[in-house]
Amino acid sequence: MWRLLRQIGRTGIRTEPAPAPDDALRHETQALGRDIIKTLGRALAIRVVDAGSCNGCELEIHATANPYYNLEGLGFQFVASPRHADLLLVTGPVSRHMEVALRRTYDAMPQPRLVVALGDCGCTGGIFGEGPATCGRVSNVIPVDVAVPGCPPDPRAILQGILTAVQGR
Repeated sequence: MWRLLRQIGRTGIRTEPAPAPDDALRHETQALGRDIIKTLGRALAIRVVDAGSCNGCELEIHATANPYYNLEGLGFQFVASPRHADLLLVTGPVSRHMEVALRRTYDAMPQPRLVVALGDCGCTGGIFGEGPATCGRVSNVIPVDVAVPGCPPDPRAILQGILTAVQGR
């Protein structure tokens, strides 16, 4: 124990440096926010559904809301009810227990509906595939507009997938 504490005292606290300010990203995100407001005329309401994921994708979704990416500043808003949602963001392979709930969530959304499947599991079924416990990819249960691969996809890929869905509207 003392040896470990001495080593910590000699080494000190080591963390990675904070990212440098990125003016290009700031200008890009401001332009994206203007495009979203111009396309929709209001903020984009997003409903997130975890259909059976490992929560890796959810951590990245939460990272999009931090001050670095500033999701709400871009005109995105997470909502609790599918009746208020414009876009459905689905993560994970659809488990058999979530199949009916996902369909009901999709059916409760007003038209026009947008669906983004997130992560390798949402796009292809991932390591789970199709079987007695899972339906596999999200598109096996509801129609998908955009698939964002990655395990998990980074916040920029998530934002790009959402914007691709909105621009294809």
